[in-house]
Amino acid sequence: MEEQHSSRGRWREARRARGWGGGPHCRRGGPPWARGGHHWSYGGPPWAQDGPPFQRRGARRSGRLPWPSTLFLAVFVLVGTAFAAAGQPERQPLDLYARLLLLAGPALLLFRRKHPVIVVCGVSATTLVYFAAGYPYGPVFIPVAVACFAAIVAGHRQAAWWAVGTLWVGHLLIAHWLYRWLPPVHDRPAPWGQELVIAAFVAALCAASELARVRREQWAREGAERAAAKKRRENEERLRIARELHDVLAHSISVINVQAGVGLALLDSDPEQARTALTTIKAASKEALGEVRQVLDTLRTPGDAPRAPAPGLDRLPELVEQAASAGLTVEIRRDGERTALPPGTDLAAFRIIQEALTNVVRHSGSRTAEIGLGYAPESLELRIDDAGPATGGDAGGGGNGLVGMRERAAALGGTIEAGPRPDGGFRVRATLPLHPENRTPGSGNGPDTQGLSGP
Repeated sequence: MEEQHSSRGRWREARRARGWGGGPHCRRGGPPWARGGHHWSYGGPPWAQDGPPFQRRGARRSGRLPWPSTLFLAVFVLVGTAFAAAGQPERQPLDLYARLLLLAGPALLLFRRKHPVIVVCGVSATTLVYFAAGYPYGPVFIPVAVACFAAIVAGHRQAAWWAVGTLWVGHLLIAHWLYRWLPPVHDRPAPWGQELVIAAFVAALCAASELARVRREQWAREGAERAAAKKRRENEERLRIARELHDVLAHSISVINVQAGVGLALLDSDPEQARTALTTIKAASKEALGEVRQVLDTLRTPGDAPRAPAPGLDRLPELVEQAASAGLTVEIRRDGERTALPPGTDLAAFRIIQEALTNVVRHSGSRTAEIGLGYAPESLELRIDDAGPATGGDAGGGGNGLVGMRERAAALGGTIEAGPRPDGGFRVRATLPLHPENRTPGSGNGPDTQGLSGP
């Protein structure tokens, strides 16, 4: 039985190594239901992907020559010209030299992706030689159209226009002047109506190619903009998660650090007080683990609703109690009529106060702090003061606390002022709008650390 289980385990490992297990390392070649994300293999439905539809498959095979389309085109030109020659007995019959000229154009089209300029010039030259030899008209213009389209779409506009223009002028000279000295014998000039049709065909071909080129550039720009927007969203989400983790861990670990020092100092002289400190450490660590788990759950299941509500000012008494357990006395003052806050403003206000109290615990010699909440019709005013003085210690702080406050306020269209008071203390003052959705998109959305220095 153990041998049977081991063989099954080896079989599963072999499947997983080949990418057949449907797990996180499964290759994209499996069925749609075994892959992660959308049911389409290349990042969404065809109409939502980057780039034009006719380029996605070719982009993956850019190193290959377009054999199938070129072979089909060569057969079509040969067969179509043979049928057209039956109704043009006055022209030269199709001999071996004519068929070689007919095959030369499609053969050059094999290299239209790598060398579009050479191909469009070569195809135009072989077509001009074909007409100068007096051979019948037919679908010989199709390779010219394909070569011109490929050159213009690739960005070689002038070369394509010159090649096609030279072909048209050469055909005009052959049909109305040089026909006296070229086969077939006793040939007559071509009607001018035919030249108008050819000119219209050339103009339509170039116009369609230019339109395809413009659309291709537009698709490329849109794809680059989508990639830049995606990267910007990822950076903003990474910054948001970093701020959340910093605020949660900095506050809780500061409380744990203070209480661990108290517990070590009183372990022998006052065991009961040491037990209280350890209880506080347990509660603070449990809360920190819960909030970190909530952030990580958001990472694992993006788009799902969070299992627990985001913290807000309703948890301010709990925050004051944690600060008190670290030996800090906090007083709260409220001005104005208390109103319900938007979730984003509520969370930002809580995190700013939490970070300010953490800085007081870590960097201030004062054991008191004052929190002021000012409710206005359009904004919320926050003020956190401590009497100081600064201890000069930096218990792991590197300036990210005040930077995170500024980023939170700027993301909502608010402002932060932080600095020492004239009497030696320190003050953090924030203004947060109550309607952040009305601000202009893109203004103040990124980190702004100008004028900030501190813990």
